[in-house]
Amino acid sequence: MESRDPSCWKFLAGGNYSIGGISSSISTILTFPIYKTVFRQQLHTLTIRSAVQQLRTEGLVHLYRGLKPPLIAKTVQGTLLFGTQPTILSFLSEEAKPKTKYRFLSGLISGGLEAVVFAPFERLQNILQDGRNNSRFPSVSSIMHDFHSYDTRNKLFCGFYRGFTPILARNALGSALYFSCKEPVRDVLSLHGMPAWVSSFVSGTVNGALISLALYPLSVLVSNMQAQAGKGLPSAVKMMGSVWMQCGGKVSQLYRGASLIALRSCITWGVTTAIHDTLRNKMSS
Repeated sequence: MESRDPSCWKFLAGGNYSIGGISSSISTILTFPIYKTVFRQQLHTLTIRSAVQQLRTEGLVHLYRGLKPPLIAKTVQGTLLFGTQPTILSFLSEEAKPKTKYRFLSGLISGGLEAVVFAPFERLQNILQDGRNNSRFPSVSSIMHDFHSYDTRNKLFCGFYRGFTPILARNALGSALYFSCKEPVRDVLSLHGMPAWVSSFVSGTVNGALISLALYPLSVLVSNMQAQAGKGLPSAVKMMGSVWMQCGGKVSQLYRGASLIALRSCITWGVTTAIHDTLRNKMSS
């Protein structure tokens, strides 16, 4: 079996931290309005037109309200995700082209680490993006002050780590699937004569869209759990039942916003993958 040059691999893995952060920050800024529209659909089971109208009513000044937490989170998230995955992969396999099971496992672990670190950022973001919280929580500091008033146990489970279980499942599975499929799809496209950046972009868009659609119900559950603030909040199981009832027991209602989130994921992961692979190839050459 062909093996990696250890010194070269360590250099590439280290560079992936910075490259991941750059590509993720650019993608976040470009797709934030789409994400916010999807969030409103998930929260209120609105049509695309109604969600856009709701944001239009609030005005342009509120369109990018809540951007700072996801921008910081996604930048560091990309740094962590694209840095730890190849680092973990290098411990699991020394082959030049690792088997799918190793890519899946390294993605699963890196996605789990990502969930632990960034669940609090997503919590702040979701509270800020819910229009019902505009008066009660005008800023991040007001949310922090509210969390501080909880007792020790509620600070974790009703505060920063509200909805952690579905976040862990979504992020770990999503990362595992992404890293398992990204390179095989890209390599197949490259064989058909596509430029390297195009094959990376298409690989990212296809994987991003399919994975986001598959895990969309978990995202709906997370949005509904994290947008609420208070001490006596329902558990994940009870919230799941509440969301299902709110959707009238229809899968079509549960998947409201799925078309936009697929579009957002296409752009986000397409741009992220293309930038990451292009910078990595230039660095390695």
